[in-house]
Amino acid sequence: MHCLLLCAGYATRLYPLTENFPKPLLPVQGKSVLDWILSDVDTIPGIEQYVVISNHKFYDHFVSWKESSSLSHPITILDDGSTSNENRLGAVKDILFAIDQLDLKEDLLVLAGDNLLDFSFSGFVSFFREKQGTCIMRHYEPSIPRLQRTGVATIDDSDKVILMEEKPKEPKSYWAVPPFYVYKKEDIPKIKQAIAAGCNTDAPGSFISWLCNQTSVYAYPMPGKRWDIGNLDDYEQVKTEYKGPKKQEDSKPVCPAFYNEFVP
Repeated sequence: MHCLLLCAGYATRLYPLTENFPKPLLPVQGKSVLDWILSDVDTIPGIEQYVVISNHKFYDHFVSWKESSSLSHPITILDDGSTSNENRLGAVKDILFAIDQLDLKEDLLVLAGDNLLDFSFSGFVSFFREKQGTCIMRHYEPSIPRLQRTGVATIDDSDKVILMEEKPKEPKSYWAVPPFYVYKKEDIPKIKQAIAAGCNTDAPGSFISWLCNQTSVYAYPMPGKRWDIGNLDDYEQVKTEYKGPKKQEDSKPVCPAFYNEFVP
């Protein structure tokens, strides 16, 4: 399994901090956001390499980060060629760019480089290996306005995704989908098919919206909290609250019955 980190955004809502510095390398409790993510992934058996997708503006920052890294697996930094928020490729095309550049053909763990969790990704990978199909994460979100700004999935009793929508005006469930995915290797060639079919390429969940109508996709219930560092207030909050991921045995998926209610 390869691990791909989406780090090509420009984080304009965090200016001036990120005007000339990439958000994934901002410090939190003595480590960069990216180091927190990968120090956890580094403990998962079966990971072979890390691929970090950067834009051209911040490429050198990630190269410098790589040179000082002590991770257990090889790291490749890719420059997607974009230079501003206006000409960015978008997450789906960035993923395809990495796949084509490196001829990636194994299962692929795809993670946003600007989100932190208080639980390990190991449970997510174990869930994928149990289901033997492409997987997303899901968490209960009671706020309709927040659901309207994220991916929303409808799930059946076997954890299978029967519908996935990005930023729906009328959400059909309370299951919000954060930007973490495991693509089964057989589904990787379908990314080009999805783009050719008109898949939106900005949000990574758009590919899942298309894919769940083609094959089985499963949703892992998050066993803890996520910090999405979207703006300066979010960054100040995570710097105060974040303590790192808990041990896997201390992280249990929580799914009360009401979580499965559909939005009325």
